[in-house]
Amino acid sequence: MIDQARAGAGGEADAVAARAVALLAERDPEEIVGYAHHQRRVIAASYRVDLWGAAYLINGGASDDGFEYFRGWLMTQGRAVFARAVGEPDSLAELPGVRAAALSGEEFECERMLSVPWEAYRKATAAELPAERDPVPVPDLNDFWDFDDEEEARRRLPRLAALFVEPPAE
Repeated sequence: MIDQARAGAGGEADAVAARAVALLAERDPEEIVGYAHHQRRVIAASYRVDLWGAAYLINGGASDDGFEYFRGWLMTQGRAVFARAVGEPDSLAELPGVRAAALSGEEFECERMLSVPWEAYRKATAAELPAERDPVPVPDLNDFWDFDDEEEARRRLPRLAALFVEPPAE
C-alpha cells in the first residue's frame, strides 16, 4: 500500500502519508486494524541501535521522538528501502535524497506516517481505532554507542560517515 501511496506523491513524505490514509480508509475496518498491527510490528522491528545511529548522522541528531519520526519517513520510502535500511542502515547512503542532504542539511522525518492507521480508521468509521490487546515487544537497546564518536561512526556506518562526518565539499 505504501508503494501505491508513493505513486503520484512526488516523493514528499507528508504527501505519501496523506495518500496512505486515503487508500487505507477505502478498505474494510478489519483491514485497517490489521494494518495498524503490522505497522506496530514494523516500527518495533526497526527500533535498532545502528539505524538510530544512521538517523543521528543523517539528521544531525535524533532524540527518541526524532528517531520515531525518522522511521515514519523511512516507511514513506517503500518496503524495499525500509527493509534494507533495517538490515543494513548504511545502505541509506545510496539514496539520492540522503546524499543531497549531506550538502543541504535537509532532515528526514514524517510524524504523520505514524498516525496513518488511526486517521484512516477515523475517516472510514467515524470512530477511534480499537486499542491493541497484545503489545508488540520492543527490542532492548543495550548496544548503544556514542553517535558523536566520529571513529565509531566510521567503523559502524562507513558510507554514511563519509557523507555526514566529513561532508563532501560543495
